[in-house]
Amino acid sequence: MDRTRLTGLTLMIAAACQALWFLLSVRRRSYAAVAIPAAAITLTAAVLIFWVGWTTYELEDDLEGLRFRSEPLDDV
Repeated sequence: MDRTRLTGLTLMIAAACQALWFLLSVRRRSYAAVAIPAAAITLTAAVLIFWVGWTTYELEDDLEGLRFRSEPLDDV
């Protein structure tokens, strides 16, 4: 697994853990006036971070076109 995919996977895991931790914390105490807007903001951020991680993880390596064979220069 290359560095880009590892970064994407790390972002996805971190976002999922953060969302789960937040939902479990909200469930323990019922402060609906604060928790509902905070939940919407936090879960939106978690979804966006997960999406960035997923996109980063799914990127194709497109470096084949950058590889070339060096040719010796002719004497001019």
